[in-house]
Amino acid sequence: MSKSMLSKSLPVELGIELGQLEEDGQLRFLRTIGGPQQAHTSLNGRPVLLLCSNNYLGFANHPKLSAKACAATETYGCSAGASRLISGTMALHVELEEKLALFKKTPRALLFNSGYVANLALLTTLVGAGDVIYSDALNHASIVDGCRLSRAQLKIYRHGDVDHLGALLREGAASFKRRLIVTDSVFSMDGDIAPLPQIARLAKKYDAVLMVDDAHATGVLGREGRGSAEHFGLDYTDIDIQMGTLGKALGSCGAYVAGAPQFIDYLVNKARSFIYSTALPPAALGASLAAIDLLLEEPEHVQRLRYLTGYFRRGLEGLGITVGDDPTPIVPIVVGDPHKTMELSAWFLERGVFIQGIRPPTVASGQSLLRVTMSADLTSADLDRVIALIAERRDDFL
Repeated sequence: MSKSMLSKSLPVELGIELGQLEEDGQLRFLRTIGGPQQAHTSLNGRPVLLLCSNNYLGFANHPKLSAKACAATETYGCSAGASRLISGTMALHVELEEKLALFKKTPRALLFNSGYVANLALLTTLVGAGDVIYSDALNHASIVDGCRLSRAQLKIYRHGDVDHLGALLREGAASFKRRLIVTDSVFSMDGDIAPLPQIARLAKKYDAVLMVDDAHATGVLGREGRGSAEHFGLDYTDIDIQMGTLGKALGSCGAYVAGAPQFIDYLVNKARSFIYSTALPPAALGASLAAIDLLLEEPEHVQRLRYLTGYFRRGLEGLGITVGDDPTPIVPIVVGDPHKTMELSAWFLERGVFIQGIRPPTVASGQSLLRVTMSADLTSADLDRVIALIAERRDDFL
């Protein structure tokens, strides 16, 4: 077949694949939010209660973040203009990295443009052929892709199963040059927390580096919202590398890696997604700086988020719907069938509540769910309304 024939047939083939996705209940499409990322916003011109955003602390539309973003733009312009190793490192980048290191209680921190990019950088830079990665079975897609691209041997341990991880570490531990354990701290779909103290002990026992994706824990876990290390009373000598995002609870954009100076300097010199990317723009930097200050100055945002999360979980338990008791704002309600999941999502949306349905491959086959997320700018009345709607469809969740 000639190239011209192939190029003309490809759209037809893609259309067939899309049709199969629709038949399987897995076709995805975009929805347009018409207002800010806050509890009460608009979708396609209609007011909705937003219960599927990762804006956990309600910071994305906070006036202090907006003011700092505008001030940064007025002073530094709209773009960094280059990658960090050319002319893209601005005073705000350095200021934010220093503040992040203090916030995470690590010696250094380094900014990346997204959590996905940061995970790819870490996993493709720190390990390679002749090394081994031990990865939790439910780790985020960015970790999965980073592991595949790393060229290291990959060993997947059962979700949260420390005994299985230990058994894998014992098998041929001396056969590899470098050993890296990687796990989410808060798993993005189930909202459960990895057993980090036990994993950290195994890492030390088998001389492995421990990398933790703190994307959904930053601003959420710990007394001051510093993340999973604070939650468990660990530090950077226990968790070698912490990756976290600025675009979830902190309400801005971008990501960071925090750890020992050697890790940071090595990434600066070797991580291709850092070296060859234009740096984060001033507005995102200003908003992130304001978010960290706000989090530390007003810890009540974290406390309110936990209160609302507990309130909602108890409401579901009162309906006989089993959910975990993890203190995270991610509350999955398992439905099972992808078609039924999306029908329920549409049903809630018709009643002004936006809860996104999650289907394979994001979750395992038969585990499609409604991923409900809490935000500190919700009210108890908002949640009462949602619980009442869930009660109407209670049989679909039992």
